[in-house]
Amino acid sequence: MLGLPMRALAYITAIALLLLGEAEGGLLRVGKPIPWTNALPHLNYVREHGVSQFINRYREVRDICNDELKWGDEVEYGIFKVDHGAKKVRVALRAAEVREALEAREAAHSYRAEGCAWHPEYGAWMLEGTPRAPFRGFTTDLLRVERSMRLRRARILAALAPDEIAPTVTAFPRFGAGDDFCAPPALPCPGGPVAESAYVPDAVINPHPRFAALTANIRARRGAKVDIRVPLYRDGCTPEWLAHGGGTAAAAAADAPYIHADAMAFGMGCCCLQLTFQARDVAESRYMYDQLAVLSPIMLALSAATPMFRGRLADTDVRWDVISASVDDRTPAERGIATGGDGDERMAGRGVRQQPKSRYASISTFIHQCQRKGAAAAESGCRAQVLKQYNDIECPVDAASFDALVAAGVDEPLARHVAHLFTRDPLVVFEGRIAELDDAAEVEHFENIQSTNWQTVRWKPPPPRTSPNDPHIGWRTEFRSLEVQLTDFENAAFVVFIVLVTRVILAFDLNLYMPLSKVDANMRRAHARDGVLREKFWFRRCIDPPGAAGESPQEEGLDCCAEMTILEILMGQNGGGGYPGLIPLVYAYLDYIGTDAATFERVEAYLELLRRRASGEVMTAAAWMRRFVTRHPAYCGDSVVSDEVAYDLMLAARDVGEGRRAAPELLGPEVIEPVLPEGAFDVPLASARIDAAARRELIDRYAWRRSPSSSAAARRQETSSSNFSSTFERYDSDDAAAECEPFTWGA
Repeated sequence: MLGLPMRALAYITAIALLLLGEAEGGLLRVGKPIPWTNALPHLNYVREHGVSQFINRYREVRDICNDELKWGDEVEYGIFKVDHGAKKVRVALRAAEVREALEAREAAHSYRAEGCAWHPEYGAWMLEGTPRAPFRGFTTDLLRVERSMRLRRARILAALAPDEIAPTVTAFPRFGAGDDFCAPPALPCPGGPVAESAYVPDAVINPHPRFAALTANIRARRGAKVDIRVPLYRDGCTPEWLAHGGGTAAAAAADAPYIHADAMAFGMGCCCLQLTFQARDVAESRYMYDQLAVLSPIMLALSAATPMFRGRLADTDVRWDVISASVDDRTPAERGIATGGDGDERMAGRGVRQQPKSRYASISTFIHQCQRKGAAAAESGCRAQVLKQYNDIECPVDAASFDALVAAGVDEPLARHVAHLFTRDPLVVFEGRIAELDDAAEVEHFENIQSTNWQTVRWKPPPPRTSPNDPHIGWRTEFRSLEVQLTDFENAAFVVFIVLVTRVILAFDLNLYMPLSKVDANMRRAHARDGVLREKFWFRRCIDPPGAAGESPQEEGLDCCAEMTILEILMGQNGGGGYPGLIPLVYAYLDYIGTDAATFERVEAYLELLRRRASGEVMTAAAWMRRFVTRHPAYCGDSVVSDEVAYDLMLAARDVGEGRRAAPELLGPEVIEPVLPEGAFDVPLASARIDAAARRELIDRYAWRRSPSSSAAARRQETSSSNFSSTFERYDSDDAAAECEPFTWGA
């Protein structure tokens, strides 16, 4: 038994590699980062040897095949401290402490079949939770997702202080507003040498040295602080809009008021929901990369959950562009707003090669390559030509990297993808980890750049094994655009839907390809306020494989798609023989594989949630939160989210997520069973001797009571009631707490 915790920790680490590979801030390593000016002479070395490492690794693993489906989700959480007396919520800068406590308790519970793994995130108030072991390719695994998410939420609650909460919100509404939004208080606030922000202190950054180095080096490479501008929501008394005046529509749009932010923390401080799949082989991983890239803006709009920043209501619903701007390290010349002269030969592209996108963006090239034999070879060649047509946007590549990859036998589509990644510089270089690395055995230089290209999907080669006992890890594809939802039911619905769509695409041999210019247009539309209902999105009209509907691959052109509502994309268009819709295809697939009744019933609830959201029958989290703010008695119609409003909103979000508060306008008929910290971890039947004073106190406490269980219930009710202090839209907490029963987690 004594060896179990250490084996559990080793297994958790290995599984984390399968599901994650790196934190959102990039591959984490213990070491001392080299300051940017001192790192400049090493950048070319890291890029060149990163390509060499990829080539060596690709040769070793390109023939891996017949891997089973393994997959997992990642939920990011924020921890917040509540001051009920002042009606104020602050970010609690102690995620590292909470994570350490959780890891210790997970190790002590390694005997349980279900468990959690915890990982650091950029913010000092943030952490990430994943299942300890990946899910597998069975229908019953679809039911494990929500149970795992509920377990993670319960275990976080068990690790919090009595005055802390952890609602799954994308962004804290008051982050960067004023000088009192951190606990403990951070000095100076704002300011500090790392971010040099006018709004947030350096104390909000995770203490791991990589995160501070990322922040400082993005600013140093760019030559200025990042510049984030979020459109400001226009309400009747919004002062900026009242002062804006009229003028032409073009002038008004160009000079529209915005919410300003200036630090990486505003973007990387957003929580999201991601999932990673292990593919059968390299070809399947590349095909799923392409297909999921097309779906990413659709799912971004459908999961919209970010309607406010820096204490103001935004005129957008999602986080993506904020994060994109928060890590935009492009020089003025790379952004096309200045001439760079000869540039700096130590930087990628000398720092003057134009880059149309930030490092955090949608993809810029499809990577699948058709590989068929015999009679299908001619069709494969035509189809590959069609895919080249779909790569219709600018995709800068590093010429030297591309040539090296092709010379090493990497096919052109994949070589273009990797060479595009290597148009970026490594953002953090560690002392003693440059020339000391063995390119034949390590991939750290490759991952340094790969992990800081944050795109809507990420293609992930198998990592090298560090020990013969490490589990096998295959080719993976990561889906990254989803916004985190308020409840585990919603988060599970999105995860299960994406998992099933990948199976539908493979089983039915579907084709979602369309021009990347249309995908980028969809990304812009996904940001619109209520975009899920107000916008139309480009999507394929015929998703059958080429030739299945009578057309040849040569006939397929750039007019293959049409504008559809998200409801049409999910449910199909009217008329026989037309586009069938993703949800009907999922039902067809579930029927085809003979799904058991229990799984089908729960999956149907998930699909119904997505359908209702796309139809407007229920609200997105963004719409729900915006309505909460604008209907609050303390809201003044000025687009300001005050401390009091944010306090009530955060408690309401907590209550919805933990099953304390009904939200039919958000969830439809679904009722969230209460999530309580009791039962999150097993309680041992301890036999250690109790000292005399404690024994007497315990005996005196219970000896006169008729029912000890009623005493425990009363204490639970008292604790629950003390947390219900919101006066806005609150319900009777005593009755609610009395009805809550602990959720029992199965082994």
